[in-house]
Amino acid sequence: QVQLVESGGGLVRPGGSLRLSCAASGLTFSLYTASWFRQSPGGEREMVAEASRDGDTKYADAVNGRFIISRDNRKHSIYLQMNSVKPEETAVYYCRAQYRHYTVWGQGTQVTVSS
Repeated sequence: QVQLVESGGGLVRPGGSLRLSCAASGLTFSLYTASWFRQSPGGEREMVAEASRDGDTKYADAVNGRFIISRDNRKHSIYLQMNSVKPEETAVYYCRAQYRHYTVWGQGTQVTVSS
């Protein structure tokens, strides 16, 4: 069964930090481009960060300089280090793996930024 499972979400205070993880199974993970997306209440799903197969990264302007995406191909995992988080970044965060035409989405993990 091809599957991505996110973890690490929860409640965090404004200005705080949180680390999300995504574990992949049932696929040759090292072949995939890995990404994090988020969808806020009533909003559209948007790309947050992306990591290529060799670890090169891209970030949305809104998070650049505060968030860090990384991957560990040996562990078949993707990570998102979220620093200096803002209340408006409350959202469900999703991981995505893509290879050629094939895309796999996780079910998401809730991140709530609130005092």
